[in-house]
Amino acid sequence: MMDLSHPYSALTPDCTLDALDSTGLKADGRLLALNSYENRVYQIGVEDSAPVVVKFYRPERWSDAAILEEHAYTTELAAREIPVVAPLQLNGATLHTHAGFRFAVYPKQGGRMPEFDRADTLQWMGRFLGRIHAVGALSDFVHRPVLNIETFGYASRDFLRAGNWLSPDLAPAWNSVVDHALEQVAHCYARAGAVRTLRLHGDCHAGNVLWTEAGPHFVDFDDSRTGPAIQDLWMLLSGERDEQQAQLNEILTGYEDFAEFDPRELNLIEALRTLRLIHYAAWLARRWDDPAFPAAFPWFNTPQYWQERILELREQIALMDEPPLHA
Repeated sequence: MMDLSHPYSALTPDCTLDALDSTGLKADGRLLALNSYENRVYQIGVEDSAPVVVKFYRPERWSDAAILEEHAYTTELAAREIPVVAPLQLNGATLHTHAGFRFAVYPKQGGRMPEFDRADTLQWMGRFLGRIHAVGALSDFVHRPVLNIETFGYASRDFLRAGNWLSPDLAPAWNSVVDHALEQVAHCYARAGAVRTLRLHGDCHAGNVLWTEAGPHFVDFDDSRTGPAIQDLWMLLSGERDEQQAQLNEILTGYEDFAEFDPRELNLIEALRTLRLIHYAAWLARRWDDPAFPAAFPWFNTPQYWQERILELREQIALMDEPPLHA
């Protein structure tokens, strides 16, 4: 049943189509919901034109200024012929409102999942990420947050504790291991020292890269924020340590054609992975009042879920004790 208390309950198909019509593009009635939970995203057919993708921003998550800062960054990248999917400017604007919802319209971008097991693919990714970061370093975000131990670590831990999400028999173990994990994250940051931060994609995993014969196309800068360059690189790594080392070598071969990489940032790979794991659990908890989340993540907040998170953090504590990968 529809939860009428949630803001997205008012985003009906008619509302979605009317929103696109309000920009001057005429929807032809074809509507396809795309895989997105944080926002609501639809592919909509347009009369006498190619379909577009319309993103309806989650109410109260970002300020208008923060959304426009994301749009400006992707537009800046696209103007330099970097293959990012930037919002369309319609009626002189990239951010629109309809029926209380804020939304943006994007061109439809086809593509497939990148093959990160190929050396040439990793070098290609590295070159474009180097170009993205070279532009990202030219100015700063003012309205978008910083990715660090405070925002992703302590804030996420404290939110979960305050909400009493864990059962009494598991809470002590999780509380202990998350505190230990964050201590190790702090040690990793101390080893890295004062590394440079810049404007990032922020969530550069395989699902946010569409591959064509022309190479990668970077989509969904919704989590764009300020942080160390390695944040956009480590999520491309997978497998055992020797496999990750080989992948990193290929990425940096391409990356350093366009941007300088500080090897001290390699101390942050497992720290950032740990922060992402803690933040992800808190993200699910923060969104649990959205009916889409219990339906999509029914395993969240079960005893097995928290037992797995405790084991996962213990493994991360051990990994953060190991020497980092090398450039």
